[in-house]
Amino acid sequence: MIGSEEEAAALHRKYGSDERIVSHCRMVTKVALALAEEFRRRGYEIDNKAVGVAAMLHDIGRSRVQTVRHGVEGAEIAEREGAGKKVSAIIQKHVGAGISPEEAKSLGLPDLDYIPRTLEERIVCFADKMVDGGKVRPFEEEVRRFTVKKHDVRRLLGLRERLREELGEDPEKVVFDNVK
Repeated sequence: MIGSEEEAAALHRKYGSDERIVSHCRMVTKVALALAEEFRRRGYEIDNKAVGVAAMLHDIGRSRVQTVRHGVEGAEIAEREGAGKKVSAIIQKHVGAGISPEEAKSLGLPDLDYIPRTLEERIVCFADKMVDGGKVRPFEEEVRRFTVKKHDVRRLLGLRERLREELGEDPEKVVFDNVK
C-alpha cells in the first residue's frame, strides 16, 4: 500500500514522470490537504491519507500519455502499485471537472462515470484546478482556460459551488489563506 507522499514520489520516479509533473503534484497535494483539513475541522469525515496519496499521484498517468486519458492510465498505475481502489477512483475522476459516461465514450475512454462524487474526489479535482505548474493561482484563471478550450464551464463552477456550500466558505479563500 502506498501510504505517503514520499512513496508516491518514488512511484513518479519509477514511471519516469518529469520534475514539472512532480512539482505540480506536490503543490496539488498541499492544496488538497489544506482543503481536507478545513473540512475535517468543520466536522466532516474525510480520508486525508487517500486525499494526499491521490493528489500526489493524480498526474502519474502523464508519464504515459499527455491526453485526457492520463486519468485512466494513472488510476491503472496506482491500482497495480497497491494504492487501493479509493485512491485509484480519485485519480480517475480528477480530469477536467469530471467526465460523464457519454463524454467518456466520445473521447475514447472506457464507458464509465468520471464525475467526482465523493468529497475526497471533489477536493482533489478542485485542488488540481487551483494549481498551474507548481504555483497556486486564482480559480478564475481555470475558468478562462475552460472557456477557451470549450470545456464544461458550468460543471467546473458547480464543483466550486458544491464545495462552497459544504464548507460554508469559498474553497479558493481557504486555499489562499492556508497554502504558501
